[in-house]
Amino acid sequence: MKKILASILISVLVLSFVTMTACKKEEEKPGSKLKVVLYLNGTLGDKSFFDSANRGIEMAIQDFGIEGKTIEGGNDSSRWEPDLEQLCQGDWDIIIAGTWQLQESLEKLAPKYPDKKFFTYDTSVDYSKGNLGNIYSILYKQNESSFLVGALAALVTTSDMPLANPEKIIGFLGGMDIPVINDFKVGYIQGAKYIDPEVQVLVSYAASYTDPAKGKELALAQYNQGADISFNVAGETGLGLLDAAKEMKKYAIGVDSDQYLMFKDSDPEKASYIVTSMMKNVDKSIHRAIKLHIDGKLPYGQAEALGIKEGGVGVADNENYRKVVPEEFRNKIKELEEKILNGEIVVETAFGE
Repeated sequence: MKKILASILISVLVLSFVTMTACKKEEEKPGSKLKVVLYLNGTLGDKSFFDSANRGIEMAIQDFGIEGKTIEGGNDSSRWEPDLEQLCQGDWDIIIAGTWQLQESLEKLAPKYPDKKFFTYDTSVDYSKGNLGNIYSILYKQNESSFLVGALAALVTTSDMPLANPEKIIGFLGGMDIPVINDFKVGYIQGAKYIDPEVQVLVSYAASYTDPAKGKELALAQYNQGADISFNVAGETGLGLLDAAKEMKKYAIGVDSDQYLMFKDSDPEKASYIVTSMMKNVDKSIHRAIKLHIDGKLPYGQAEALGIKEGGVGVADNENYRKVVPEEFRNKIKELEEKILNGEIVVETAFGE
């Protein structure tokens, strides 16, 4: 009898072990991984905003072992919503779609697919409409780090740096005349005026994020009007500003990604004119959101604004910045950053409270 009971006990233990092993293998199947898709209402290769978002997915794949993919929707806006609906009908767990141009589409689709989770970035859906509890919105305090690069631009234009001229004139190139771009502009101008109230800021809007030729034309006009440094806030269009800086041998400030690093190998001469970049860390914010989702801590149904304190924005500190920009200027930027963090400086915004 004891032998029979022992045999039964062994059989049960073996069966339990086999079942647990099978379950573990089932969990480890690729199909059981968190599946995240990033949809771009544009294309990769802008070397700023969309490339940064794509890096966020790549970082999450590497760090968290998720299954991730980036889909380029192109510039035909009629495709965007049908593309998103198709993704909703697939087996993706999280669908990421940023910019204000996709806000209404997400507000329409999210309630239809309550089992899906959505991230949007650089905009927020209107949660007062209801039924949007499966969307997490990421906003950025781009005005904060724009204040810092505006201060830097003022320091440059009033200096004896090799490419600075006697005129106190700086430039700003925006992709479109919309609140998020104007939030950059407001901070940039405030930062410049903080250093020297007499600094003049030339402002141009390209009405496009995908027209480098237009960006170059507008930037050349600014440089010809006396600007010795200009700030690119225009996505792919802004690549034309960097071309203009190279042609005119003037300074430039990049945006979103560290644009010096983007060009230092392929076009080192162009890169040498990019004194720094105002970093909108879309990559880090997407990586952060995926981590919080995995941990069960992501605040769906609301928007978060990420500033300097949260690592959402910043100023690129690279070898060219340290080479071209005098140490006293770099120290001044650090000082101003601390003043923003401790509330001594309150940066103005283009958005209502």
